[in-house]
Amino acid sequence: MSEKVVKMGGPNINTGKILKFVIPILVLVILAFESFTVVNPGHRGIIVQLGAVKPTVLEEGMHFKLPFIQEVVPVEVRVQKAESNASAASKDLQVVTTNMAVNFHIDPAGVNKLYQNVGMDYKTRIVDPAIGESLKAVTARYTAEQLISRRSEVSQQVKEILSKKLGTYNMVLDEINITEFKFSDEFNRAIEQKQIAEQQALKSRLDLERIKIEKEQTITKAQATAEALRLQKQEVTPELVRLREIEAQQQAIEKWDGKLPSTTGGAIPFINVQR
Repeated sequence: MSEKVVKMGGPNINTGKILKFVIPILVLVILAFESFTVVNPGHRGIIVQLGAVKPTVLEEGMHFKLPFIQEVVPVEVRVQKAESNASAASKDLQVVTTNMAVNFHIDPAGVNKLYQNVGMDYKTRIVDPAIGESLKAVTARYTAEQLISRRSEVSQQVKEILSKKLGTYNMVLDEINITEFKFSDEFNRAIEQKQIAEQQALKSRLDLERIKIEKEQTITKAQATAEALRLQKQEVTPELVRLREIEAQQQAIEKWDGKLPSTTGGAIPFINVQR
């Protein structure tokens, strides 16, 4: 049977030969694309072969895979952030709402196990519940006031508990930051009243100390005055009295203008002037 030749206003084209040439090329191109994969920076590649997770983890860069048999699932291993706003009861049964930011990343060597055991929804399934449980466990150890005054210690304990929980699922805790503790309105008012009372008590103590110091200063001053008078009394002699009389007469002479008063009510004072 002779081959059919299609004539379409131009040179003769052998359709069969074209298809025999094009189809293998297309297959090769498809196979080439399916045989290689690229893992982007900050990621790792998980090989899934016919539904089974392989133990090999692909690093960043280009890798070969079996076409149509293996699939590569990229997983981010860079630092991620999770925020929590959890409520818990303190040791003194106060309701405390804690705002906390958590930085973590997936262990690059264990991304395949995380994907196999948890999946890609690990934040909702693991991270968020672990944060809430860690906060509740630590909050119950402290009173509401201690949570504020010993925040660094509270943060360290939360970090230790949360690190163990995330480590179970091949995640690494980098850092946590407790941004705020929120208490009930009743507790806030009680704290405010306590601070006012403490300030008033402090003022009263300071006033008592001031009064005590002023009293001691007054006593000390009186004792010093009495001691000075005593010493002066001991030093008074007849000669000192005579000297003071002479000094008084000299001062009177210096002030006298030489005139006698026109009216006197008694004897004119005699001034002893030595010639």
